[in-house]
Amino acid sequence: MAKVGGLADVVGALPKYQNNAGHLARVVIPCYDTKFKKDNDFECVHWGTVKLGRFNFSFSVLKETTDKLGFELYLIEIPELFDRKNVYGYEDDIERFLSFQIATLDWIIGRDEMPDVINCHDHHTGLIPFMMLYSNKYQKLQNIPSIITIHNGLYQGQFGFDKLHYLPEFDLSHVNILEWDNCINSLAVGIKCAWSVTTVSPNYLNEINFSANGLETLFNLVRYKSRGILNGIDTEVWDPEKDKMLEKNYSVTNFEVGKQQNKEILCTLFNLDPSKPLFSFIGRLLEEKGGDLLPHAAALAMSENYKEINILILGSGNTDIENQLNSLLIDYKGNYNTFIGYNEELAHLIYAGADYLLMPSRVEPCGLNQMYSLRYGTIPIVRRTGGLKDTVIDFGDDGNGICHDQSSVGDICYSIQRAINLYQDKEKLNKIREKGMLTDHSWERVCQEYIEVYNLIIKKV
Repeated sequence: MAKVGGLADVVGALPKYQNNAGHLARVVIPCYDTKFKKDNDFECVHWGTVKLGRFNFSFSVLKETTDKLGFELYLIEIPELFDRKNVYGYEDDIERFLSFQIATLDWIIGRDEMPDVINCHDHHTGLIPFMMLYSNKYQKLQNIPSIITIHNGLYQGQFGFDKLHYLPEFDLSHVNILEWDNCINSLAVGIKCAWSVTTVSPNYLNEINFSANGLETLFNLVRYKSRGILNGIDTEVWDPEKDKMLEKNYSVTNFEVGKQQNKEILCTLFNLDPSKPLFSFIGRLLEEKGGDLLPHAAALAMSENYKEINILILGSGNTDIENQLNSLLIDYKGNYNTFIGYNEELAHLIYAGADYLLMPSRVEPCGLNQMYSLRYGTIPIVRRTGGLKDTVIDFGDDGNGICHDQSSVGDICYSIQRAINLYQDKEKLNKIREKGMLTDHSWERVCQEYIEVYNLIIKKV
């Protein structure tokens, strides 16, 4: 329906597997103006008006009629606020997501059937646990457990107390709960008020106790109700044996031939040499992903290993980084190429055809790309941070990838040199690939961990 990053991957997969396990999971998101919305049928199941200070917005709750995603999908339609090109990034994002949260709760309290648990995700829904506990309007929801899942603690949804009147009426003796660092901090409010807090990897939970963009103290205070649950991947979508986006399907028993055929197609498309090791990057070209390091690291690696390696970049983000990466095409044509933008089919082909995947992230709460690459027999080269540390172990420690400790050009190039040396030892290379392909990162396992958390907080009712 809508996707910007890993949050969409989780919300698009976890409820499907929860339903497969015998539970009833429903998903509620804003009604974004996307191709999915235009191409599918919806029925209106509720309508009402959101009061936001002196503003009144009409809203409708639309249900996708076929449950084609594997769960019931409900869209909160507020045309004035969400009928736009992008998911977020607008000056009125506070008004947009606050109205979404209020409309969602207005709809829920009008239903005959109450949920057992409400699982909120990131700051965009961080005020829901507070409103459930303290808003006069939602007293019916006070004893329903809430959980907040943190995908990225860098973004917190702060706004000033001049917008306090947007919130439905509540006892002002609780106003201190909304405050963090002299403003209303949506993520902090959710962390304080939710019955349970989860992060998308165990190591990220450890990291945010020391580095969380100003919320370190709070995370330490709520550690007793927190749990790190490593994300999974949808193994039905990401399966090299059945993936329709690949030129040649393969499994763990014949990956050497299959990967080479996909690599040859990929290299033909981008004027690269399939006999050389192919290093790839897939993702957002941002500083938090180490994207700013890529132009210098790529240039240095290619100059130190002249005509011995290929590098292919797929991504978009910071315009300066995009321009720097494109400028390398002048000097390294035949060994280097870029695709600025995003293309799902191309991403699948790169996971299948590349030898290595670069992930020099400064921040990576979980990371899914390294799990996709492992499943497709492509060896991840990662910085030890967040979920990358939980999922990738250096091959020197009998692991499944290549790891370094710093987000630096030097560390990236040193890891690339190790990868070049490893590429010469095909037997060892293939054993590492096989180990990665056999790693279980399925949602079936992850689903059960979430169910455990739900059951624990339901028992407290």
